[in-house]
Amino acid sequence: MIINHPLLGPRDAQEFTYLGDAALIHRPDWQAEDAQDQFHDYLYLRDNPAGEHRELWFHESGDRSWLVVTRNTVTHEITKVELARDVARSEGRSR
Repeated sequence: MIINHPLLGPRDAQEFTYLGDAALIHRPDWQAEDAQDQFHDYLYLRDNPAGEHRELWFHESGDRSWLVVTRNTVTHEITKVELARDVARSEGRSR
């Protein structure tokens, strides 16, 4: 599988480590009244969809960047690759 890195171009997926659902970038507020329940769900409850899914990938054997990859889990077709920092910034979560 080839991942088209936004900065480095096409790279073999073996250079990356899959880290799960991209929803993990939405960490719960640790000061919320129900923080314990939110963190339980955040850490242990995962979707395992068949079809298009946004995932976190870490470029371990490269520039060590974090990517949000939109991939079809049935066909492995990758339709979009974004830097995780750009996704966070677009959602107002980072500078």
